[in-house]
Amino acid sequence: MVFTQARAEVRGHLQIRSLLARQCLAEFLGVFVLMLLTQGAVAQAVTSGEAKGNFFTMFLAGSLSVTIAIYVGGNVSDALQNYTGGNLTVTGPKETASIFATYPAPYLSLNNGFLDQVLGTGVLIVGLLAILDRQNKGVPAGLEPVVVGMLVLAIGLSMGANCGTPLNPARDLGPRLFTYVAGWGPEVFSAGNGWWWVPVVAPMVGATLGTATYQLLVALHHPEDPEPVQHLVSAQHKASELKTPASAQVLECKL
Repeated sequence: MVFTQARAEVRGHLQIRSLLARQCLAEFLGVFVLMLLTQGAVAQAVTSGEAKGNFFTMFLAGSLSVTIAIYVGGNVSDALQNYTGGNLTVTGPKETASIFATYPAPYLSLNNGFLDQVLGTGVLIVGLLAILDRQNKGVPAGLEPVVVGMLVLAIGLSMGANCGTPLNPARDLGPRLFTYVAGWGPEVFSAGNGWWWVPVVAPMVGATLGTATYQLLVALHHPEDPEPVQHLVSAQHKASELKTPASAQVLECKL
């Protein structure tokens, strides 16, 4: 009893009244968990020379981190210095900038990279809208984050080789700014023929096209709710009964 009262008092003093502030804090914590787990998996694979991780484990951790981050709110270790010898590089066999932000594969042009991100984000949004669409098959309540994580994993495993599928400006721009001020320097913006803007702009284009695609091909074609029609028919039937003479109603009953 005493503990309950104390907790209520603490909650009364610490609880934030502003809805916007609470939403921002939840979003902050969710993104923090997402970035920590995603980049931790990449760092483990890169700094161990893929002895303790690989392409699959990085994307698996990334997709699971999406699941956990959604449930939640929806540090650079010594291993990094040991791996690089203190030389923070963006390109080359000992590069570590890709732990934090995404960079294109050597064969990928800016145009193809832009298309890659538009397509990947478009598929992500189509999948998300289908998962959340209550007029579609639907997902059991509470399992939406799990299915979203599976969706991200599928996209990563099928499209991730080109540039790591950032799919979200928050996944790439913030960490890139961090590497810029933390020692990697301005090359984080010039590498890949100025790749940095693609993960910022292309996902927004892809999200718009993905939304339009789902709306035009699926959402607008759901069957209309039959209840209003049933109510209308019932009302018309009652109205016709009121207008019909009593003798005619009795005759109808006998027939």
